[in-house]
Amino acid sequence: MRLQSIFISYLRLPLVARLVLLALSSIFVFGSIIHFVEPLKFPTIFEGVWWAIVTVSTVGYGDYSPETKIGRIVGIMLILVGTGFMTLYFASLSKATVTKQNSYLEGATTFKGKNHIVLVGWNERIKETLHQLCHTKGQLSIVLIDESLTRNPVSFGNVTFIKGNPTHDDTLQRANIADAEMIVISADQSKNEVHADMATILTLVTAKGLNPSIYTIVEILTQKQIINAKRAGAEEVVETNRLSSFVITNSIVSHGISETLLVMLDHLAGNKIEYIKATTKEVGQSYHDIINQLIVVHILPIGIKRGDESYINPSPTFIIQEDDELLVIKH
Repeated sequence: MRLQSIFISYLRLPLVARLVLLALSSIFVFGSIIHFVEPLKFPTIFEGVWWAIVTVSTVGYGDYSPETKIGRIVGIMLILVGTGFMTLYFASLSKATVTKQNSYLEGATTFKGKNHIVLVGWNERIKETLHQLCHTKGQLSIVLIDESLTRNPVSFGNVTFIKGNPTHDDTLQRANIADAEMIVISADQSKNEVHADMATILTLVTAKGLNPSIYTIVEILTQKQIINAKRAGAEEVVETNRLSSFVITNSIVSHGISETLLVMLDHLAGNKIEYIKATTKEVGQSYHDIINQLIVVHILPIGIKRGDESYINPSPTFIIQEDDELLVIKH
């Protein structure tokens, strides 16, 4: 029963591992045999194993070689058996490597990392987001999920592609959603706006079901679905159509404003907008005082966030309170 259990465990091993064990076993067995057959030429089992390795690998140093007829027969058997195992091993290893590489490129792999960002959907917005993240966040691990792509569309080494429907549990589980830090769900450009928003919210519900604590950013195209996205647990809702309309309207009123906004938001140009929590020292001071203090360190305050309310370019006498956040442009 013990031998049967060992044999069953052996059969459960991957093919490459089984071939390695067979090759090593044949090397040890033939190395031991040649030691007992020609003890003067091969005084220890180690010398026999060395000869077997050199023979099987076809290196053939010639420092050890059998001299008797039976020793040479052992050598012939080793060449026929051992070399065959080694050939199979390297062929299987090459096949496994190519298969794994193809699985990685075709999105059939499973991501094992943690604290990564999951991006759902493939379009120009996600493409530009990837470009920005990979140039500003270094080696941040990113998982891209899309059902329409056939191969990984980017060459960044830190981006893993998962092919599948993001509304299905198994697809998000292959992206290791349980250990992800954040998920960004973009609108499906192949659907109309209503159906795209429905798919986005369904993906959001699936993600929150598998990881309730994950930070979620979703792109919503229609005004009526914003409340549903928030009900489903979205921490941030990006209203793409509304943002675009604001830019277009401001460009009509003030020509060239769209380009200025892009420069201001462009991380690659060294600028970024973010919230920073007001310090104890800043609490009680006026907005005018805060501007004077931060401008000298190349930080420009442009607004205040208080709870759910945001105040852009408030009055200079606006007083900073505890738990306020400063909306700033940092260079």
